[in-house]
Amino acid sequence: MIRVLLADDEDLIRVAVGALLALEPDIEVVGHAADGPAAVTAALAHRPDVAVVDLEMPGLDGIAVAAELTRARPDCAVVVLTGHGRPGHLRQALTAGARGFLPKGAPGSALADVIRRVHAGGRYVDPSLAADALTLPTCPLTPRELETLRLAEFGAPVAVIARRVHLSTGTVRNHLSAAVQKLGAADRAAAVRTARDNGWL
Repeated sequence: MIRVLLADDEDLIRVAVGALLALEPDIEVVGHAADGPAAVTAALAHRPDVAVVDLEMPGLDGIAVAAELTRARPDCAVVVLTGHGRPGHLRQALTAGARGFLPKGAPGSALADVIRRVHAGGRYVDPSLAADALTLPTCPLTPRELETLRLAEFGAPVAVIARRVHLSTGTVRNHLSAAVQKLGAADRAAAVRTARDNGWL
């Protein structure tokens, strides 16, 4: 039996996926989690062979969960499910250690097949997302510009960002302005969206 943990903050989806997997003769769902930290805790407690995690969850997203489980439970393969996967997310998930990346719109039997594949040591990436990822542009931002943009994502004032990165407020403004300009964005919020959609943040 392949022992599986399901993590999704939407109860209906988590329960439905669990019911589908229960129909498989070689798969047993051994745990459920409604957020990222609970997924890590459940994986340590139940020791699943495969963790199926939603990309967007409170506390830790699916990519952060994949990174944490790769470190703490390298024998647990992680499959990331996403409702609206972007190529940048795929790249981040694979870098974090995920072994599978699948859209929630995939056929019901596909998830069971992916679970079997990653449990056997293989990988699975949705073909259309993989094709899109190959054509992603490279990030035009410097590491400092990315860092300041990441901190600006939730509306932190320039002075707060400057303290966190140990730079002057003028330098932070310059980095943010350069990021907005390089990404052809109207403002910081638009620059953050562009960077996140491309998987640079």
